[in-house]
Amino acid sequence: MENAIMPDNEHVGLTAGQVENFISDGFVKVEDAFSPDLAARARAELWHDMGLSPDRPEGWAQPVVRIGVKSSPPFVEAANTPRLRKAYDQLAGEGRWLAPMGVGTFPIRFPSPEAPGDVGWHVDVSFGTDNPDFMQWRANVMSKGRALLMLFLFSDVGPDDAPTIIRKGSHAVIARELLPYGEAGATLGQLSADGYASTSGCAEELATGAAGTVYLCHPFLVHSAQPHRGQQPRFMAQPPLLPRGELDPSSPASPVQLAIRQACAL
Repeated sequence: MENAIMPDNEHVGLTAGQVENFISDGFVKVEDAFSPDLAARARAELWHDMGLSPDRPEGWAQPVVRIGVKSSPPFVEAANTPRLRKAYDQLAGEGRWLAPMGVGTFPIRFPSPEAPGDVGWHVDVSFGTDNPDFMQWRANVMSKGRALLMLFLFSDVGPDDAPTIIRKGSHAVIARELLPYGEAGATLGQLSADGYASTSGCAEELATGAAGTVYLCHPFLVHSAQPHRGQQPRFMAQPPLLPRGELDPSSPASPVQLAIRQACAL
């Protein structure tokens, strides 16, 4: 598929076509973004943190276990490979992002007949998070506080392994909905009032791939978790790529900004 890249050199970045697909679809799939060895080391730490074992499935009692941000070496290395750093420059703008000093959070999903309780379409809002009511957290049309949404696959994820569902092109719909709110932005409650019905016509894609795959997504992309129907736990992190500072209107528009401008006919 055109959204996926499999360069034979870790320093090779995205092609022009893949950047265009990011602008139109709202995401790009980067395969072999970090090594299987880093993924395995990261999973070992996460098993330890949970107090569970990959060899004792009888202990997998919950449909989802959440682990916070991890900042030990395997996670920092995975988020800062040359391939990813090049892609960050290409999508968010060269020098306009902060190097990730950790990866998280981890909603680790286990095979279970129980509903996980966190399934639903949403956008990851990016500022106002000091408010104790998370429905008051906000996003604005400039994507204040977030340069990219990222999905890091630390285990192999197939169609039955609770892959995140992505609504292709939904970022453009959300950009248009955010435009009238200006710099103050809209709350999560306002954005989700209709259950994101405005994006229901978007084609859906599953965020599947081998361990080491990363999906680099537009901050406004609508996505959803789903139950795990497979056999092995799914290890995935969904950290933001943070911007280095406030948007400078004099700087050339990044693909993230171009997607917003095109959606809003600016």
